[in-house]
Amino acid sequence: MSRPLSDYEKRKQISVRGLAGVENVSDLKKNFNRHLHFTLVKDRNVQYYYEKDPKRIYYLSLEFYMGRTLQNTMVNLGLQNACDEATYQLGLDMEELQEIEEDAGLGNGGLGAPACFLDSMATLGLAAYGYGIRYEFGIFNQKISGGWQVEEADDWLRYGNPWEKARPEYMIPVHFYGHVDHGPDGTKWIDTQVVLALPYDTPVPGYRNNTVNTMRLWSARAPNEFNLKDFNVGGYIQAVLDRNLAENISRVLYPNDNFFEGKELRLKQEYFVVAATLQDIIRRFKSSKFGSRDPVRTSFDAFPDKVAIQLNDTHPSLAIPELMRVLVDTEKLDWDKAWEITVKTCAYTNHTVLPEALERWPIHLLETLLPRHLEIIYEINQRFLDKVYAMFPGDHDRLRRMSLVEEGSIKRINMAHLCIVGSHAVNGVARIHSDILKKTVFKDFYEFEPHKFQNKTNGITPRRWLVLCNPGLAEVIAERIGEEYISDLDHLKKLLAFVNDEGFIRDVAKVKQENKLKFSAYLEKEYKVKINPNSLFDVQVKRIHEYKRQLLNCLHVITLYNRIKREPNQHFVPRTIMIGGKAAPGYHMAKMIIKLITAIGDIVNNDPVIGDRLKMIFLENYRVSLAEKVIPAADLSEQISTAGTEASGTGNMKFMLNGALTIGTMDGANVEMAEEAGEDNFFIFGMRVEDVEEMDKKGYCAKDYYDRIPELKQVIDQLSSGYFSPKQPQLFKDIVNMLMNHDRFKVFADYEAYIKCQEDVSALYKNTKEWTKKVIINIATSGKFSSDRTIAQYAREIWGVEPTHHKIPAPDDPRDFVGGGGVKKLKGVNVPLPLPP
Repeated sequence: MSRPLSDYEKRKQISVRGLAGVENVSDLKKNFNRHLHFTLVKDRNVQYYYEKDPKRIYYLSLEFYMGRTLQNTMVNLGLQNACDEATYQLGLDMEELQEIEEDAGLGNGGLGAPACFLDSMATLGLAAYGYGIRYEFGIFNQKISGGWQVEEADDWLRYGNPWEKARPEYMIPVHFYGHVDHGPDGTKWIDTQVVLALPYDTPVPGYRNNTVNTMRLWSARAPNEFNLKDFNVGGYIQAVLDRNLAENISRVLYPNDNFFEGKELRLKQEYFVVAATLQDIIRRFKSSKFGSRDPVRTSFDAFPDKVAIQLNDTHPSLAIPELMRVLVDTEKLDWDKAWEITVKTCAYTNHTVLPEALERWPIHLLETLLPRHLEIIYEINQRFLDKVYAMFPGDHDRLRRMSLVEEGSIKRINMAHLCIVGSHAVNGVARIHSDILKKTVFKDFYEFEPHKFQNKTNGITPRRWLVLCNPGLAEVIAERIGEEYISDLDHLKKLLAFVNDEGFIRDVAKVKQENKLKFSAYLEKEYKVKINPNSLFDVQVKRIHEYKRQLLNCLHVITLYNRIKREPNQHFVPRTIMIGGKAAPGYHMAKMIIKLITAIGDIVNNDPVIGDRLKMIFLENYRVSLAEKVIPAADLSEQISTAGTEASGTGNMKFMLNGALTIGTMDGANVEMAEEAGEDNFFIFGMRVEDVEEMDKKGYCAKDYYDRIPELKQVIDQLSSGYFSPKQPQLFKDIVNMLMNHDRFKVFADYEAYIKCQEDVSALYKNTKEWTKKVIINIATSGKFSSDRTIAQYAREIWGVEPTHHKIPAPDDPRDFVGGGGVKKLKGVNVPLPLPP
């Protein structure tokens, strides 16, 4: 019998046999090179960009909802199989490792697109940077307690973040408060309070093209001299404690989606990210191509040819006055030249038409916090209104409507107006949304400068939202049409040739069933609800908001429940309805809606007459990593906002790509999805935008529907009488009162059409083959909704750069560098010498 191995020998055996066994040794060397490349590639990309000096794209956003990074990185680097095998041979389970990683929840959901965009910008070889805030606490974790949402702090950095690298050498001062001095040698902003912005860099790898871009997030730090004016002991201790006040700027993400809350801390966050980013952009512009930190470029004439700044919503709108401040006050350009540069450089993406979401900052806040910027905004406004008046003489009402300054009991600055005036391009995020902007919200501005207005329909990255989250489906597709679709999603159209292919129909249905079984097991484990995996998985996951009409979904569930109770021996297509999403902590109605969903679930899921024919589940703490599990398992995607309220949506696209059929209104990107797939392959219902406008004119009366539709009346009466809240009969009176008396989103007006459309869904679901054919058509026609297409359009039509599929040479390909860097050999591996990013 052989002697037991010592710990040292075991470790040695694992390290040698476990790794070398992954693939042959030369492959391992190659993979090590790739690993080293990824670790150091930032510098290599930097070097590549310094050499080529391409136009840089700067994507400014206060939100980057990134989710987890490990699996996405392995997919994009082509290392997933090797890593799976290596960890397996080391006795580890890759899936377990992936589940340990925290989501980077640095966004609300509604602004989820930037994460996909960064992936696409790297995949398309653009020299692009994402800039935002490194929130210590991201979007809150949602716990459901007694059916109510409870918020818990998201301490996502508790165990550190292995993907980021602090760059203290690029720390930047940001100024607040103070006052403005107009002296003989120009304007100075003086006696300010300083907060330092410390950058953290996260690599963003493109899909198998050796490009790795950077997401740079700023963290607030107090300077060492912060408040240390007093030298008595008590003052010193207090001064050190007060450092927290400065550092609070990057402490927490504001959890409001589609709602403006004019808080000073939020305004500080907005200026903080903008001021730090612009200093960084200008430093890089000045020193670029020269591989040195000494300012070399002194002329700003070429700035718009080398820099594009995309403002993601109005949150970074202060970039416009800040760039003007730097150009005029610091760089001493004259106003007209500075303004020309600013407008050519900046572009603005609008994300919402809801009036309560538009940012309108009180003047008294700006006056205190950013006095110089307020002066600049006034000057921008005056010059702009002079131009408007020249084109529309005598039209004072138009001047009032278009002014950046809103008069009233509290004077405010309209940040959307600032963005439009200070940008060369303004875009909505779906065709219908962009049309609404031109026809209504920004009609005056469209009439004044029609050339500025564009559409860029949102998209999603097929790497995360297919290859990563649904490997079974990705594989079945690749077996038929190859793998090119992963970086060119239009290739999915080739699947139309397989719509009637029995084998393909079977394979697609089988993958969906496996995903459902896997998700069912997850639900049983997490929610202790036993569900029927053969039921129709009917899913609505998104922020909880009245305009998204989770209430319409609830009315349908209660209607189904009543029908089964009324005729328990009838055959019903079994359904599991899942609703998930977070409510803003201060949004009373949204929190009531969550309570209603859980209350309906309590009754429905425990009624023996219902059995497993109907289940309702609230998916707690919906986030990116949960989306990656539920979307591949969904049969039906609920996209039921009132027409004209959802700017685009991206969840709708994720479901389409993953083989769910959509029930939806003609709103947001649904319109274009139905156009691509064909309306026959979509469950469309309800009012169109024109119908809603018509109804607004003549008035919406909920009671008319209540009186006319018996099933609707029954549902509302049940809510009123406490059927779903027997211990608190009055619990849902606020919801009933809103629905009956002041429902801006006209739930009852679409109730009948929705119920009828859901009957069509059930009828089709009985025929697995016909259902799956429609699924295949939807997958095959979802190519348009790749963020690669979106970003290619931004690049060509707004930023003036051409995407490329050129592959940067791998680190082990010998090549010579010019201009400031160099390559040193490190035992057979080419390691680029670091250069400033």
